[in-house]
Amino acid sequence: MQRRHLLRYGAAGAGALGLMLGVGWWRVDGPGASKPAGQRPLALSAMDFRLTDHEGNEVGPDTLIGRPTMVFFGFTYCPDVCPTTLSDISGWLDDLGDAAAQMNVAFITVDPERDTVEAMAEYVGYFHPAIRGWTGPEDQIARAAEGFRALYERVPTKGGGYTMNHTASVFLFDAEGEHVTMIDYHEPREFAVPKIRRALPEDVAGAT
Repeated sequence: MQRRHLLRYGAAGAGALGLMLGVGWWRVDGPGASKPAGQRPLALSAMDFRLTDHEGNEVGPDTLIGRPTMVFFGFTYCPDVCPTTLSDISGWLDDLGDAAAQMNVAFITVDPERDTVEAMAEYVGYFHPAIRGWTGPEDQIARAAEGFRALYERVPTKGGGYTMNHTASVFLFDAEGEHVTMIDYHEPREFAVPKIRRALPEDVAGAT
């Protein structure tokens, strides 16, 4: 229970300084930095990949078309960025109230070796119930990342383990599956929530 509370409402702040600096470089100056014009994510209708959600259902880009969508790439062993972002997303969804039920939210792992369906189910259970965990074969994860223009990289650590560097922004799409904008890591709630509202249909946005 204590772990659930920590993950849902607070960022895990005990990551090593070197790792945090590495993640910062990845997002700001490295491969995870914002893409130049012409490298925007594809429309969902132009993507082609098949994954499995945390309840064992087959999912893909077509699963997301028809409702506004947020997508975030990460992994369950992530020490800081992923629990922080999923906690932020949970807060945004709380702010949306009833409109949150009109959104898709997919957390796609970049570490399918460790992030099984069962592991994803346990992990997303610590956050807002609208968040769905997606995993699958490495080649399908790579195809998904290519379509979203997300980048990730396996980084060896001492002792023979590894961590994952990855794009840290949240991808926002409208109900037609067209890319709307990105929500940056640690973007203030007062900026993030209005972005999401603009992706909602007018009748839903007006009712929130």
